[in-house]
Amino acid sequence: MQFTTILTLIGLLGSLAGLPAQAQAQGAGTSASDAVILDMREAFSKGQNKRLTELLPRAQSHALAPWAAYWELSARLETATPEEISRFLTRFAGTYQEDRLRNDWLLLLGQRQEWGTFMAEYPSFRMNDDRSVQCYALLTDFKSSERDVAQQVEALWLAQRDADDGCAAAAQQQLTARKLQPHTAWLRARLGMENGKQRVAVQAVALLEAEWANTVSAIYGNPEQYLEGKLLALRLRTKELVTLALIRLAVKDPDAAALEVDKLRWKTQLSQEERSWVWGVIGKSAAMRLSDKSLAYFMQGQDKLMQADHLAWKVRAALRAGQWEQVAAATDAMNESQRQDATWVYWRARAMLALPGTDAAQQQARQWLQSVAGVRGFYELLAQEELGLAITPPPLPEPLAEAEKAAASGNAGLQRALAAIAIGLRSEGVREWNYSTNLHTRGGMSDRELLAAADLACRHEVWDRCINTSERTKGVIDVSQRFPMPHKQAVLERSRAIGLDPAYVYGLIRQESRFVVDARSGVGASGLMQVMPATASWTAKKIGLTSFKPHQITERDTNIAIGTGYLKLVLDDFAGSMPMAAAAYNAGPGRPRAWRGQPGAPVMEAAIWAENVPFSETRDYVKKVLANTTIYAAMISGQTQSLKTRLGRVGPREGMLTENRDLP
Repeated sequence: MQFTTILTLIGLLGSLAGLPAQAQAQGAGTSASDAVILDMREAFSKGQNKRLTELLPRAQSHALAPWAAYWELSARLETATPEEISRFLTRFAGTYQEDRLRNDWLLLLGQRQEWGTFMAEYPSFRMNDDRSVQCYALLTDFKSSERDVAQQVEALWLAQRDADDGCAAAAQQQLTARKLQPHTAWLRARLGMENGKQRVAVQAVALLEAEWANTVSAIYGNPEQYLEGKLLALRLRTKELVTLALIRLAVKDPDAAALEVDKLRWKTQLSQEERSWVWGVIGKSAAMRLSDKSLAYFMQGQDKLMQADHLAWKVRAALRAGQWEQVAAATDAMNESQRQDATWVYWRARAMLALPGTDAAQQQARQWLQSVAGVRGFYELLAQEELGLAITPPPLPEPLAEAEKAAASGNAGLQRALAAIAIGLRSEGVREWNYSTNLHTRGGMSDRELLAAADLACRHEVWDRCINTSERTKGVIDVSQRFPMPHKQAVLERSRAIGLDPAYVYGLIRQESRFVVDARSGVGASGLMQVMPATASWTAKKIGLTSFKPHQITERDTNIAIGTGYLKLVLDDFAGSMPMAAAAYNAGPGRPRAWRGQPGAPVMEAAIWAENVPFSETRDYVKKVLANTTIYAAMISGQTQSLKTRLGRVGPREGMLTENRDLP
């Protein structure tokens, strides 16, 4: 990393913001002023409020003084005076820290129901990306005739992943006023049951009747006993609660739920909408288990009455079964927003091309493919190939002018982000970088401004921000920014020495770590190739690194050697299948072995196999690694590429007992 340049630019930040720059890179030794900042970050994470207040005066002249002030005030926000908060917001006006503290304060004001202060401050909240804050604002806007408050509350509440106070309070207000129908609360409860969020389900039903909370908790824990009438203390048996019980049973055991919902008493008691939702959950749960029954389960309900996630899984089940009619039916039933996703555009078009139809229908399918074709992602590349178009990197945009580069270098938020990352505060640096390049400043950055910001990150070898920033351009694509090749000599030499496609290695590293050498995951994976400790030790023995010590996994060359060594082992174990090896690298080799099917199962397009991977993280990972690989191959070779060829086909392996069962 070009730390000398960072320090020079931090000096520019100091002249712009009146804050002398003193940050130094970790690689050159941490300065005393940096140490104060790092101490404050640690104190903030540990809730040591007194320590924060003691250290704050020593951080006033640091380039990251806004962070220091934010940590100190945020930690004691509940006891801070309005004057202190106002002074902070004024002093750091326009910064990420100002808006971050405003977010915290608005949540506190909402919880305290201090609506006058809340509404005075809310218009200044630039991010406005906190659903709880948005719900509190709608709570105060109850009597507004200018917009449909109830509809907005419903959308925000149903989209909330976890239970919260703001949207629950707004929903309660609308339910009491009968502007929001009880059905919305039951929908929220269904989502809680389906997604394993007990508190969501309990909170939603309790808004309708507090005494039902215990019943919902009991249903969550034991839906079978509720449906069988064995929970004697819980005699309340409304069809909505029966629906919740069936949904919960479907998550646990889809086959048992299918038998239960088909009983005559539930056929007569439940509406078609309720039964369709339940069948959607049963089908989804079975599809995630790769059950051959899943499509038949989906077909027991009506597509138009299922939710988005059910329809997505129905498409996957239909693809696995080769039922293009059902692929078409499910994609047709999707709402417009879901249908515009490149995933479903591609499969909808493929279904239309696979089914008998008119020339007009075939032309429509080609238009759908043309609407997404390109090099921006997995399905965009597949659409490109389906249209018979070559996959080649697009031409680079016009070079950045010095004035454009200077504007990025002079952006105070970007410089604070670089300074934070340089001393090891990556999380803070990433958040400030994203804020500074997003829609919160001057109406958002143009494509050229994004390219200049990405260039700044590239020049300082902050590769994750380089890639992610460049990926947000709409009208131009700079593949040199989106697909950089740091550590080129080390990657190419090691890959070719062991017979790996270097494009595949680059595609995997880009997805694993975005080329952050010291990246560390929440589960302990380390380095460029995000290798787990146990896997590192096992692989080191297999490839002959007899002197390997665990701490060496963070060393660049050692990490590349072990990561590529393990990737080669799993690739060979899966007979050269890149998508299966990628899945094994992410989720362990045992799972892809199961996902490929038992002997006798059909062989399918690897794109269909990948789309049916039950784990959302691994499904996304496989698609991105293969798309990355295809672009890198075009850049390295200078020749046109085929994603379909790299994907190949996937099916049961003959002689499965010969697989390397020792792979961790």
